[in-house]
Amino acid sequence: MDNKYEAVLKLLLETVKDNMPSEGRREDEYKIPIGISNRHVHLSQVDFNTLFGEGYQLTRVKDLTQPGQFACKETVTICGPKGAIEKIRILGPIRSKTQVEVLKGDSFKLGTVPQIRMSGDLHGTSGITIVGPKGSIQIKEGLIVAQRHIHMTPGDAQHFDVHDGQIVSIQVDGPRGGIYNNVVIRANDASALECHVDTEEANAMNLNNVSKITIIK
Repeated sequence: MDNKYEAVLKLLLETVKDNMPSEGRREDEYKIPIGISNRHVHLSQVDFNTLFGEGYQLTRVKDLTQPGQFACKETVTICGPKGAIEKIRILGPIRSKTQVEVLKGDSFKLGTVPQIRMSGDLHGTSGITIVGPKGSIQIKEGLIVAQRHIHMTPGDAQHFDVHDGQIVSIQVDGPRGGIYNNVVIRANDASALECHVDTEEANAMNLNNVSKITIIK
């Protein structure tokens, strides 16, 4: 009889847990994983051909969290008025327009003034020289520091009660935790849930690739 009572009690506890109000599961359900970005380059087909030669193909080495995106073996050097930074990794796939994403601290070495922009919002940004194994290019615009943002699907947006393009703040826990403001929501069907910050932002709050954040509004 005791074993039967224990089995019934266990079943009741599991049922209560499964039907627990959302507030009881808030800690897990409303946490968003972090993706940390270092400096990198996206290339158009024309620019890629100039840098690596006609017929050359990108070499995929690692798939990224966002669907269809991947890190490549190929790297380039970027050159500004004051200096250069070597071994900047290319991310695939090929894009319609070349874009170089750097850290704010890189501006001192390069002698450039990159603006903080969302990916693809390049009008009026600074240019830079990119050097590859077969040639070099000078882009007139496309050098940016990436605006921190959160990728999600429309379903995720409904869950978090936010919408595409909305500006939110995020809470970071831990010994160096705090709040980052001006975080852009990017909600579309081609996204996977992930908050993107760069390495400088991650280091400032002691974040790593297993860290998670919470949206606050």
